[in-house]
Amino acid sequence: MTDRADAAAAGKAAEGAQDVDGADAAGLADALRRAVRGEVGFDATARALVTMDASNYRRVPLGVVAPRDADDVAAVLEVCRARGVPVVARGGGTSIAGQATGTGVVLDFTRHMTGLLELDPGSRTAVVQPGLVLDRLQEAAAPHGLRFGPDPSTHSRCTLGGMIGNNACGAHSVAWGTTADSVRELSVVTARGQRLRLGQGWAGAPEGLRELAEGERARLRTGFPDLPRRISGYALDALLPEKGADVARSFCGSEGTLAILTEAVVRLVEAPRARALAVLAYADESAAAEAAAGLLPLGPLTVEGMAADLVPAGSGLPAGGAWLFVETGGETAAGARARAEEVVRAADVVDALVVTDPAAQRALWRIREDAAGTATRMPDGTEAWPGWEDCAVPPARLGAYLRDFRALLADHGLRGTPYGHFGDGCIHVRIDFDLLTGPGVARFRRFSEELADLVVAHGGSLSGEHGDGQARAELLPRMYGAETVRLFERAKAVWDPDDLLNPGMLVRPAPLDADLRFSVLPSRPVDVTFGYPADGGDFAAAVRRCVGVAKCRTATAAGPAVMCPSYRATGEERHSTRGRARLLHEMLAGEVITDGWRSTEVRDALDLCLSCKGCRSDCPVGVDMATYKAEFLHHHYAGRRRPAAHHTMGRLPEWLHWTARLRLAPLLNVLAGIGPLARVGKRLGGVAPEREIPRLAHQTFTGWWRGRGGAGGAGSAG
Repeated sequence: MTDRADAAAAGKAAEGAQDVDGADAAGLADALRRAVRGEVGFDATARALVTMDASNYRRVPLGVVAPRDADDVAAVLEVCRARGVPVVARGGGTSIAGQATGTGVVLDFTRHMTGLLELDPGSRTAVVQPGLVLDRLQEAAAPHGLRFGPDPSTHSRCTLGGMIGNNACGAHSVAWGTTADSVRELSVVTARGQRLRLGQGWAGAPEGLRELAEGERARLRTGFPDLPRRISGYALDALLPEKGADVARSFCGSEGTLAILTEAVVRLVEAPRARALAVLAYADESAAAEAAAGLLPLGPLTVEGMAADLVPAGSGLPAGGAWLFVETGGETAAGARARAEEVVRAADVVDALVVTDPAAQRALWRIREDAAGTATRMPDGTEAWPGWEDCAVPPARLGAYLRDFRALLADHGLRGTPYGHFGDGCIHVRIDFDLLTGPGVARFRRFSEELADLVVAHGGSLSGEHGDGQARAELLPRMYGAETVRLFERAKAVWDPDDLLNPGMLVRPAPLDADLRFSVLPSRPVDVTFGYPADGGDFAAAVRRCVGVAKCRTATAAGPAVMCPSYRATGEERHSTRGRARLLHEMLAGEVITDGWRSTEVRDALDLCLSCKGCRSDCPVGVDMATYKAEFLHHHYAGRRRPAAHHTMGRLPEWLHWTARLRLAPLLNVLAGIGPLARVGKRLGGVAPEREIPRLAHQTFTGWWRGRGGAGGAGSAG
């Protein structure tokens, strides 16, 4: 997209992957199928589903492998190393900086390596595989009064491997720290096949790492900002002797660029027996931000902030323009409430509310957790995007930083809605960048460079939670200086001398304005039948609503949520709302899925969509897959014969009307009970042979209702 793309090549392995032709890709796929026991997918659907994560970026992989164990991981690395093909590890695909996408082979850990191998309440540790979803660990630990400390808002679908790769944090980091604070030991496989067990005291260090760190002790002691949320770059300062020479901790936040994680021993913390939530109202976000640091001495579990433009009407929050969500814990409900009331007394607030009912607390927390999605639309419906999702500054400087940040937005004619972990000085924000046109992308770059300088001026970190990825790695020299960035490159070379693992991330990065996922979409709206009024009549804009936060990938229903029932039944990404949206995106792009509305890949993925509109109500950005499905099927079958099931099921109200009118229910029920006739009927009607034909009522509901006197008989209808 710019001249910088040539100057910032993402590494030899990435370049080699882009040069792989169809024959080479087929040979790679065959070699992988011979080498691994897990699934190998090089078809259009498998590739299209992982072209994006939750960031602004898109890369088309050669294929996807779902490894079954560490042996499979080692085998994939061996095959890919021989061919110079890069490898990217992927968990829940909720990364916001682009680090879960790649042009080579993607390792999908959510299919098989999802186990909780051991949980020891005595030592408060758990042994987990990288694909284990955080909520599954929390559910197993809860009966023992324990929990894993970090809890990102994506806790229902993010994986432990992804959390370790990004050094994820979450709302409770003021109490329990980052993922790195909860890691004891890590089992990894390097790109050259070496299996290491990382820990303290240089345990598992690859050859050359200790010499590198001991030769740079002065830089490691002085070149890294002292922040609770310093996630940017490699955590090489964890290798200092006074920090225990902790190789496992230094690995956290490396974004899959050093080695591939296969197992982790993590530390659990004691969960409070009771909790209370103090909701503190302030006039505006700056007032809330300035108050946050002063609450930390009270030992809260959370100090989360958000402003009115992210809060839906009727939310039940106390009157104000911004709020802090301050959670407290105790041995009893009364003790937790007393600590919350102490917070209220200590805070200079416009208004306040203390909530002790667990259900009411969950309802309020859902407002905060959904912000990652709701923030993608400005109040007027304008699209807003990540890219500067999680900068962090010292908590005491947060108020001043937010004022300067707002001023910088205004200078560039941009808008954003900050929210996030005010107690840690970490701000999330989606900004209404124009990423569809050349001038808009150029402004995105200028703003990014100036904001990086602003964050550094306040003593902050470019990333405070989600990692650098492609969004911020190019700007790391502004934070660390050229010499420290060269040290990062030397560390990467120690671990991965062939630059096989996730090239283009952290060191020798791809430009922040390259590989944007919007650039491949049609520049003009496609002809559609539905109106899409919330998206300006543009089907591509409707598909863009899915930003990848993956709330649809939850295994169980939470509260009243129903999204997405087909994913819960199959566990396959293509049957999630996000997966279907990704396939529609690639259909519009025309690179991976090349037959447009005639695509069988999209048709098959939509086949199990129940059109229940659960996504329309539960998705934080209002993806409406039922409408998209109807739109697709209209075009897919235009001028062609539809399957029999479309007529038997789609016209079922008509058939039932005539059945009732002609009083055919008794006869049809008899025929349905005759095996050969039933089998023929199901085959002609497009009904699966395993299904039983349901029996028809002899009387319609409306006929029954009229027989009881209609509305007048309502009292006796129970």
